[in-house]
Amino acid sequence: MTSENEIITSKKWELDKISISHNIIDYKTFGSYISKNDSESVRLHFGLNGNYNFKYKQLNSSFDLVGSHNNIMYSKGIEIEVSNKSKRIETFGINFATDFFINIAQNGNESLKKLADKVILNENAILSNEWRPNNFKIQQVINEILYAQYTNELKDLFLLSKSIELLVLQAELYELSTANKFIKSNSDKQKLFEAKEILTLQIDNPPTISQLSKLIGLNEYKLKKGFKELFGTTVFGYIHNNRMNLAKKLLLGTDLSAKEIAYKTGYSSPQHFSKAFKKEFGTTPDSIRNYPDRTI
Repeated sequence: MTSENEIITSKKWELDKISISHNIIDYKTFGSYISKNDSESVRLHFGLNGNYNFKYKQLNSSFDLVGSHNNIMYSKGIEIEVSNKSKRIETFGINFATDFFINIAQNGNESLKKLADKVILNENAILSNEWRPNNFKIQQVINEILYAQYTNELKDLFLLSKSIELLVLQAELYELSTANKFIKSNSDKQKLFEAKEILTLQIDNPPTISQLSKLIGLNEYKLKKGFKELFGTTVFGYIHNNRMNLAKKLLLGTDLSAKEIAYKTGYSSPQHFSKAFKKEFGTTPDSIRNYPDRTI
């Protein structure tokens, strides 16, 4: 779908009580855009890439968001004004029917129960005014949804289970205390998002900890500890997991050979790649390509 100032690439999945969407918006210019509808739902919102501000009329709130982030919101109808600060914004969202969300959330932790109480009373609400970064578990489940190989009824069951898993992961993330956070300043947080972006873009030849520290202007201790706090994994763990997920995506979605993918994901030899891949997924690269329905 295109308009004068933007090109939108969308993918949607419609289930009985859940609607899932993945959107990539490429803007030609910087500006503000209003989006609204009259529907009522609970939205699990995940920012994947981009820098933007949005004003949420029903919540009487404004948020500045960059990089990966997530929250859960409820309102009867929605009117959002988005001001893009980057030329590309990528988001992922799951809309739960309110009755379905309430049935699940009332059996959840305190964060979910409090939100469910407001949904029952038809009070516009957000899980937290502090948006938290997507940890690796959350990103991994999103990737599993985006690249699912199942078909028909099995796919619907898979998407339903993964949607509920994301809800659980968010509830767990927001239950954690913020009192003893190591990273306190927004400036340090932005530098860590920058570090994550550098590692993502340079997956075939990532910088060392020392090099990365200098690139973002943060000492090595704060880089390592802060990265683990924000993203739920170490720098090296992120590199490894990102390589494995990209390799799986390329194996299932392209005709590149395993050898080409090995070098593209930064491995020194196809043998090292195959060994790491089998350890991660329990099967060889060739097997996952030949029998995708058997993958985990």
